Amino acid sequence: QLQLVESGGGLVQAGGSLRLSCAASGGTFSKNAMAWFRQGPGKEREFVAIISWSGGSTLYADSVKGRFTISRDNAKNTVDLQMNSLKPEDTAVYYCAADRTSLAVHTKTSDMDYWGKGTLVTVSS
Repeated sequence: QLQLVESGGGLVQAGGSLRLSCAASGGTFSKNAMAWFRQGPGKEREFVAIISWSGGSTLYADSVKGRFTISRDNAKNTVDLQMNSLKPEDTAVYYCAADRTSLAVHTKTSDMDYWGKGTLVTVSS
């Protein structure tokens, strides 16, 4: 069973950058597409980005396209989310998730098999 642990959250001013990392253990990390979701205060969990098993294909939510970049290192069993030009509306708990398939096509929480516990990102105005 895959275990996921996120790190890298914190407080940043609007316009700043943060890099989140998710470390995987206990499973076949390289066979799963990996995704980031987020849940803002009083909001439902929403899709942010997903990357295929090989790293060759990615998909982003419109709200973060051009500002966030997802990447993975299968040798280290990690998936990162580089977040630039952060906005107050990016404030949320960010979750790492493992897709049930290897393809970067799913954007629903129900398509994910494993979840981390999340890391909080706060963007001040």
